[in-house]
Amino acid sequence: MSATIQAKEETYKKVKTILVSQPKPERSPYYDLEKKYGLQIDWRPFIHVEPVSAKEYRKQRVYPDEYTVIIFTSKYAVDHFFRLCDEMRIKMSQETKYFCVTEAVANYLQKFIIYRKRKVFAGNKSIEDLTSALKKHRNEKFLLPCNNLGSQDVTAYLKELGIQYQDALMYRTVSSDLSDLSDVTYDMLVFFSPQGIESLFDNFPDFKQNETRIAVFGNSTLKALEEKSLVANVKAPAPEAPSMATALELYLQKSNPLT
Repeated sequence: MSATIQAKEETYKKVKTILVSQPKPERSPYYDLEKKYGLQIDWRPFIHVEPVSAKEYRKQRVYPDEYTVIIFTSKYAVDHFFRLCDEMRIKMSQETKYFCVTEAVANYLQKFIIYRKRKVFAGNKSIEDLTSALKKHRNEKFLLPCNNLGSQDVTAYLKELGIQYQDALMYRTVSSDLSDLSDVTYDMLVFFSPQGIESLFDNFPDFKQNETRIAVFGNSTLKALEEKSLVANVKAPAPEAPSMATALELYLQKSNPLT
């Protein structure tokens, strides 16, 4: 994959092809952009999740049924927590409390437990939303299922509140094999996580931006991009563009003006 050094002033050269570093969704506002601006948008996950085996997990000597509160930060964490419980023949108590960082994660949890509001606490988008519940149950035993990247925002906040917890590695987020894209070029690449940027360089260590436009979502993704001396042409979220789809359209209005 290859992509002249980025000019300081955006020239808004026409965009014809975009690669989004995520799995292809069934429905997406990107499809409307594709038709409206005559684009080819391809989808390809740059990272994927691999399970930690029960054999490997046992080496941590952390047993889920010894904890009274489980903190879930993602659907992946939910999946792999209950997968390991099943493989290790561990049955969680019906009195176990579950703290979910978002409502979406809490709803997903219903696939695995009998949902009781008094046992499930959900935030809107961050661990801070659960402050009152965390303080109320601060003397219980907390377990945080996580991946190899950890949950730094969550662990930092738990420490700030003085809550004792144990994290447990249950799955890994790793770079996907993108070798089949080595001779393919795109006018724009879209990233949603620092791990996506890392995967780009794991697969293509000599990647140069040249005329490729890059879109990033989130400050941590932007930081990872800049650490690689690359330039973000499209940034989201922003006051005028809360979503990546909106940010892309604002750029396309200039690069691909409709006649």
